[in-house]
Amino acid sequence: MIDACFWRDRRVLVTGCTGVLGSWLTVKLVELGADVVGLVRDWVPQSHVIRSGTLDRIKVVRGSVTDEEVVGRIYAEYEIQTCFHLAALTVVGVANSAPTPTFDTNIRGTWLMLEGARQWGQVEQMVVASSDKAYGSHEKLPYTEDAPLQGRHPYDVSKSCADLITQTYAHSYGLPVAVTRCANMFGGGDLNWNRIVPGTIRSALLNERPIVRSDGTMRRDYVYVKDIALAYLVLAQAMREGAHTGASFNFGNDAPITALDMVKRIVRLSPHPELEPVIQNIAKNEIQDQYLSSEKAQRVLGWRPQYSLEEGLKETLAWYRDALRVA
Repeated sequence: MIDACFWRDRRVLVTGCTGVLGSWLTVKLVELGADVVGLVRDWVPQSHVIRSGTLDRIKVVRGSVTDEEVVGRIYAEYEIQTCFHLAALTVVGVANSAPTPTFDTNIRGTWLMLEGARQWGQVEQMVVASSDKAYGSHEKLPYTEDAPLQGRHPYDVSKSCADLITQTYAHSYGLPVAVTRCANMFGGGDLNWNRIVPGTIRSALLNERPIVRSDGTMRRDYVYVKDIALAYLVLAQAMREGAHTGASFNFGNDAPITALDMVKRIVRLSPHPELEPVIQNIAKNEIQDQYLSSEKAQRVLGWRPQYSLEEGLKETLAWYRDALRVA
């Protein structure tokens, strides 16, 4: 599925390379022999890309996707061929309480990255990370790629806008860019403890009752970060010679479960399977049921998840056990 020859010495830009997906994607790109440039805003020592030593093996540009000067020079100075634009503010609660930074990073940051690629004119593939949240709320589930983008809450709207702007650059300017919309991704290196997977894992490893912010009935699809890193590589490879310009692809496990069920699965795999979760029921501005169909990605790209939910959770638990130094 991976064409190692395609990536060898390819000049690749990854924004958000210290994030969860950015870390695992960067590690894989380095393993494949790519010449990686990472755009890094903050130094996050707990990030997987730093803990693994991979950041020392790539070119690092310090700055933000909202810095027009940095974005304007990075493509030409490093002669970028392939760009993965992953940088975003992703914490729903923060977006709800202070939406402006989320809008600035997720919307303006995206159009600056797109415009930089357009002006450089030699990017061969660009993949922009949208989200299943860009679809907003729909009665018909699962989401397919032709469903309207109708986010209503701040984070969802930021992704709907960035998604549509990306499509504008494809259809109006012929920029070879495609959009990914992924299910709830989990994996080692997620440091947002308010999210269900890392938060539950940390609580379970420390022998504390895990917290469920909602009433536990919300249904989501969960997909392991290594499977999503693979999806990005497969999509970029498929975009040779302008193929899939302006296209969007959903990636997920196609197996939605409730938040409470997810918490219980994690706890059962932990050293303290007897722990009972605390149901707070305080979550606001979140959609009750949200999951998508990956049928198009399977049919067109030949991508399928390589990890079951349990396999992904076991690896993730092991990562946090090591990171948190829990015996």
